[in-house]
Amino acid sequence: MTPLLTEAAVGSVPDAATRAALLADDPLWLILLKCVVILLIGPIMTIFLIVWERKAVGRMQNRPGPNRVGPGGYLQSLADAIKLPFKEQIIPDTADRKVYFLAPVMCVVPSLIALSAIPFGPVVSIFGERTVLQLLDLPVSALVILACSSIGVYGIVLAGWASGSPYPLLGGMRSAAQVISYEIAMGLSIVAVILQAGSLDLADIVSKQQPAWFLYLVPSFVIYLISMVGETNRAPFDLPEAESELVGGFHTEYSSMKFAMFFLAEYVNMVIVSAFATTLFLGGWMAPWPLSLIGNNVLNTGWWPVLWFFAKMFILLFGFIWLRGTLPRLRYDQFMRLGWKVLVPLNLVWIIMVTFAKVIAWNTASIIIAAVAIFIVVALFFYVRAAGREEESETIPVTGGGFPVPPLDLKVPQTTPRQKALAKAEAKAARRKPAAVGTAKEGAQDGVS
Repeated sequence: MTPLLTEAAVGSVPDAATRAALLADDPLWLILLKCVVILLIGPIMTIFLIVWERKAVGRMQNRPGPNRVGPGGYLQSLADAIKLPFKEQIIPDTADRKVYFLAPVMCVVPSLIALSAIPFGPVVSIFGERTVLQLLDLPVSALVILACSSIGVYGIVLAGWASGSPYPLLGGMRSAAQVISYEIAMGLSIVAVILQAGSLDLADIVSKQQPAWFLYLVPSFVIYLISMVGETNRAPFDLPEAESELVGGFHTEYSSMKFAMFFLAEYVNMVIVSAFATTLFLGGWMAPWPLSLIGNNVLNTGWWPVLWFFAKMFILLFGFIWLRGTLPRLRYDQFMRLGWKVLVPLNLVWIIMVTFAKVIAWNTASIIIAAVAIFIVVALFFYVRAAGREEESETIPVTGGGFPVPPLDLKVPQTTPRQKALAKAEAKAARRKPAAVGTAKEGAQDGVS
């Protein structure tokens, strides 16, 4: 056994070299066990979240929710999971069959892979083998999570295109624009965390939060929370599905098990972005502050950290449910304006401020200078915004809702171009029509007499 492994006590927070040594020393059965557990987290959490969401939203809307299958209706998701594979599979005649079958797989597989880079706990002992609760420890594991979450949009776009129907295609195009917009905001929101931690390794980011969580990076945390709702196509940002306007969006033409795979991908993505937020901003697997003082930090050892990690993740997952039950869906232009004109500029300003704070020595003069700089930035922001509104109001007359209205001297034509073309065609056909037979006979009789 190497010296690094002998120094790694159970419950300790190992450095990068110790983590690499522990993972390299894992036997094959332990690696397979980790793979199976990570693959099962997604489906099990999906079954639980569907029941939890339906019951919580039902409670918010003063209705019972599922209450027939199993005790209290808690086996409803299990019944749905058994029912969906046996439902009839309907494939449109106009569908591209190969891409049609491949799209759900492209949504699910990246979602399941992303969980392998999340650190769930410190050094633990599993059947006598010391290891870390993590399958992969990469120097750029934060970028791996972002890459896996963004690859899933290819499945949505291909599903909309391969269905051979206009409504799924519109939903797929919406999803592409949405993920591009909010992926930029999400990526910028973790820059401040990376600057504070000095690493892209998620395990290092967790270890750097021992004195204090990165929750004090409030602007980054708030922007990340908004971006993760848009990234996962959840209400009120569920524009790619938009049942009221696109029937069901990109998965309108899907049924049976392929529809269940889209459903699974959505909820697994919710789990991934919640686990990512827990790791970046909420201390990862570390116990909250009052509990961390109990018994000389005993609650941060053993298997206790797994409990704290999932407790924080469940709080964020409940936020998804709460938003779905309380907020209406945004209009598409409002949604795009929020991403490009609010979140991205605020992110850039915040990154500059964090960088400025990292390179200067904080004293009274520095605090005053920073306060003045913040005031000037905020004042310029509101000035540019007000100037833009005045310019817009001068060029386009709008109502209170922001829609252009027709001018007051608008003259509606009596006939449309199509009606004029039809009238012209009818007149030409009437000129070419031969004279009636009865009229010709009467003319001949008149000539004889």
